[in-house]
Amino acid sequence: MNSKNQGILLADCQSQQDHRRIRIDRVGVKGLRHPIEVRDRSFATQPTVATVSLLVDLPHHFKGTHMSRFVEVLNAHGRLIHVKNLFSIVHALQERLDAEVAHLIMEFPYFLEKKAPVSAATGLVDYQVRFEAAACGPETDFVMTVIVPVTTLCPCSKAISDRGAHNQRGYVTASLRSGEPIWIEEVIDIVEGAASSPIYSLLKRPDEKFVTEQAYDHPVFVEDLVRNVAVCLNARSDILWYRVEAENMESIHNHAAYALVEKHPGVNSSLSS
Repeated sequence: MNSKNQGILLADCQSQQDHRRIRIDRVGVKGLRHPIEVRDRSFATQPTVATVSLLVDLPHHFKGTHMSRFVEVLNAHGRLIHVKNLFSIVHALQERLDAEVAHLIMEFPYFLEKKAPVSAATGLVDYQVRFEAAACGPETDFVMTVIVPVTTLCPCSKAISDRGAHNQRGYVTASLRSGEPIWIEEVIDIVEGAASSPIYSLLKRPDEKFVTEQAYDHPVFVEDLVRNVAVCLNARSDILWYRVEAENMESIHNHAAYALVEKHPGVNSSLSS
């Protein structure tokens, strides 16, 4: 402590009473960047950097929360956060902030090494992943979200055109709760199998010919895309809940096409709000 401040009682404005009687559902810090380790099906773990949000509820009688304590809790778990620590972090938030509900949200890029379909040329493809861990009292909840870029080709365009069909990049956002741990790669495989073609970072001319023709042979509407993914998720007994969104960045329209399908059972409303 600076010698000038020794012996001085500093005001604690956050702990003052508030008389508006309005409970705040989530308050805390967003935009923290922190190194983490994520389970990788091929290499055991993968280091990456996450953008972190730490949030709690605030009772109606408190004026504010103590923002520094959120960062203290995160730092107390070490320089490198592993996903196995997520629930210990949210429980620590509950205790440190005297909160009933706590949330930890981590968004990060996840890289996969992919081989081109003909030449086998290797390149890295990045996927955006989000982990959401929450605790409400002793109850816990975990949702994993993976955003997967894909190629889609329009069935209608193919059916009515004498030459070719319009295609575009689409993005599938798959969020799910599972009874057993599920690999990020499993979700990516399911989504890419539901599309006209996967996305690659490195393609030689024979590869480009292959993926162009593959997309032409497997046209999908945005509705087909979410339904195809849903069929695969419905076949798995370990998937308790999911929400699948697809957005096609249309190549011949000035708007995007969008569809969503959700499996409703298993939602814990106190944690997912």
